Amino acid sequence: MENFICILDVHGWHLNFFIVFVFKMVKMDTPTMEEFSQFYNQSSEDCGGATDWENMIFGIYYILIFFFALIGNCLALWIFSCQRGVSSPANAFLLHLAIADLSYVIILPLRATYHLTGGHWPFGEIPCRVVGFLFYVNMYGSIYFLACVAGDRYLAVVHAVRSLKIRRPLYAHIASFSLWFLVIVSMVPLLASQQTSEMEGVTVCLQLYREKASRHALISLAVAFIPPFIATLSFYLLIIHSLCKGSRLESALKLKILGTIGLVLLIYVVCFLPYHASRTIYILSYGHPSTSCEAKRRLMLANRLTSSLTCMNGALDPLVYLFGAEKFQGSLRRLLCRDKAGGSGATSGDLKGTHDSSLSAKSEL
Repeated sequence: MENFICILDVHGWHLNFFIVFVFKMVKMDTPTMEEFSQFYNQSSEDCGGATDWENMIFGIYYILIFFFALIGNCLALWIFSCQRGVSSPANAFLLHLAIADLSYVIILPLRATYHLTGGHWPFGEIPCRVVGFLFYVNMYGSIYFLACVAGDRYLAVVHAVRSLKIRRPLYAHIASFSLWFLVIVSMVPLLASQQTSEMEGVTVCLQLYREKASRHALISLAVAFIPPFIATLSFYLLIIHSLCKGSRLESALKLKILGTIGLVLLIYVVCFLPYHASRTIYILSYGHPSTSCEAKRRLMLANRLTSSLTCMNGALDPLVYLFGAEKFQGSLRRLLCRDKAGGSGATSGDLKGTHDSSLSAKSEL
C-alpha cells in the first residue's frame, strides 16, 4: 500500500496505474504544499518569474488557440455526427480525438486569464485541479488516438484485404473507450490533492506547468510518450515503404496518404516532441546544485513555452480530419458550398475502378 501511495508523485501523475503494475517496487516521495511553496518562491523570487510581456504573450496565444481549436473541432464533431451510412475505424478514432481536443480547449480561457492577470489564479482550487487533469487527458489521449489512427492506416494500406474482418468501427470504439478509461483513471489522482497556494497575496495554480517534479517522473514520461510515438512512427514508415515498393493505389490517393502522414508527424514535431524533450531536461537540471539562477529561469520559461505548444495540437488536428476522415472533405464542401452533387461525386469518383486493396484503402482514407 505504501508503494501505491508513494508512486502517485509521478510527472503529472499520468499513467500511474500502468506504472503501479509494471514498477511495483519503485518508491517516490510525495511533495507537500510547503515544498511546493518553497520551490515556487525560489523559482519566482530568487530567479525571477514570468515578466509582464511573457504573461501577455502567453495569454494572447491561448486565446487564439482557443478560437481556432474550438471552431475546428466543433465543426468536425458536427460533420461526424451528420454523416450517413457506414462509418469506418478511422472515423471512430478521429471522433474520439476531436472529443479529447475539446476537453482541453474549453479550459484554455482560464489559462489565458491566469497569465493576463500577472500569474494570479482567481478561479479557486477545483478549477485549478481540473485544468491540470484535462491537460494530461488531452495530451496523452491525443497521442494514443493518433497512434491508433496510424495503426488503422497501416492495416488499410498494407494489409487491406486481410484486415477487413478486424477493421470494424465497433472494435475501434471499444479500443477508444478502453483508452479513455486507462487515461482518465491514471489522471484521477490529479483531482485529489490541493494544487493552489497563496504567495504574498497572489494565488498560484501549481498544476498548470508542474514546475516541481521528482526525477522519478522520467519513468512516467517514458511510459506515457515513447510507446505510442514509436508505434506511430513505425506504422507510417511501413506505409511509406509499401507505397514506394510499388503499391497499386492511384497517385492521388498516395499523395493523400502521404499528406496525412506528414500532418501527423508535424503535430508530433511541433506539439509533443519539444515538450517531452524540454521536460526531461527540466527535471534533470532544474534542481541540480550547480544550475545557475539564470539557467533555472530559462529552464522554467522553456517548460512553459513547450507546454503551451502542446495546446496547438487542438488547432492542427482538424487538418488531420480533413485529409484522414472518410468523406470529410465532401461533407465540408457540401456545408460550405451547398453543392451536394459535387461533393458526392468527388467521393464516389474515388471509389470507382479500383483493385480490392485500393478499394479498402479508399473507403478509409
